Amino acid sequence: MAEDLEKFDSMLLAMAQQHTGGVKDLIETIVSFLGRKTDFFVGGEPGAWEKVVMDAFRKQEKMSRSEHEAKIKERQDADKRIKDIAEKKKREREVQESKITEVTDDEADKLLKEIEEKRHEMKDEPEEPAEEAPKDSKNDDDSDNDDPKEKGKLKPNSGNGCDFPNYKWTQTLEEIELRIPLSMTARPRDLCVVINRKNLKAGIKNQEAIIDGDFQHDVKVEECSWVIQDGRILVISIEKVNKMNWWSKLINTDPEIATRKINPDPSKLSDLDDETRGLVEKMMFDQRQKEMGLPTSDEQKKQDVLKKFMEQHPDMDFSKCKFN
Repeated sequence: MAEDLEKFDSMLLAMAQQHTGGVKDLIETIVSFLGRKTDFFVGGEPGAWEKVVMDAFRKQEKMSRSEHEAKIKERQDADKRIKDIAEKKKREREVQESKITEVTDDEADKLLKEIEEKRHEMKDEPEEPAEEAPKDSKNDDDSDNDDPKEKGKLKPNSGNGCDFPNYKWTQTLEEIELRIPLSMTARPRDLCVVINRKNLKAGIKNQEAIIDGDFQHDVKVEECSWVIQDGRILVISIEKVNKMNWWSKLINTDPEIATRKINPDPSKLSDLDDETRGLVEKMMFDQRQKEMGLPTSDEQKKQDVLKKFMEQHPDMDFSKCKFN
């Protein structure tokens, strides 16, 4: 049955795209057609049409909710598997990096040459005053000064979105999840949720909308959905049209977030081949290390090699040497 109905999808999608008012206008057009061109409303007992409509809507609502909940569970299971794999690889990497690297003769010769070059450079350079050292240090917040476009923007939340008093949103490259706390225990019929390609309106009926504005970018209306969680939270899933960029704000009136500080979605690492995934995990590890002021994996390896070299040459004086 589902396959028979899907053959009309392209036709209905074309109709939907011509209805700028969204689903409400599309339904109005279909109902008008039934009233003008068929005996749908007058061909049976009074009120019989209403039962046909409600049975069809309830059936589709049940199927949609079931599929949506299954999709959420599948995504949660996938996230958990990816996190477990990432944690395992992190532990393996930490164990590997903690091992002492044996210095080869070639490496020792290379280090000796670098040390001698550094010594000559230091003789030619004036010694820097100690009090000027802090000028070179930067914390995470100061890093925004490197890009004037990011200055003054909010830091993303843990889901790469933003938290506001009335709602919060998170995002991946593919979709956005919007969570709106409700002031009362509500059922679907108590709410007003209108999702169009360019704007969103959501809230409790007969009350001022909690959120009402234009999206920063276009969305795929046919792939958007919403559900009430625990009776008190409205959860709206929004599918992006452009899946190649991060949104800096959900609604145009919102303050912007610093997209430079967004972390890639780890749930997509499973789609990569082993080599590429290893490079991405290394980049993510190095980024976290930099944020905490710790050495990256490459810097740690160099330090381990240097430490081993210094242990093998205790007679040499390294106190005045600087290493990048």
